[in-house]
Amino acid sequence: MKKDIFIGMFVGLIANAIGLFLAANLLGKGDDFTLVIKAAAEEGFLGKLISLGAILNLIAFFIFIRKKQDYKARGVLLITVFIAVFTFVFKLF
Repeated sequence: MKKDIFIGMFVGLIANAIGLFLAANLLGKGDDFTLVIKAAAEEGFLGKLISLGAILNLIAFFIFIRKKQDYKARGVLLITVFIAVFTFVFKLF
């Protein structure tokens, strides 16, 4: 049970990282990933970029739900909520 939640959290983190990388490459028009992240931070839309990266969590969540792996889906959901809170706090400061 706890193991499945941690697996779901790990999958959620990896899915978000891949989504962030894909979003940065698509919106950055082929520029270097680190340059896109730095530019996003300077221009104030890094939170939006991170949120776009979380879209892949939705896919992982529904895959786990469809396979009836509810605890793994719960882990993905927890990471998604954590990312949402982190993005909100990041926008405040």
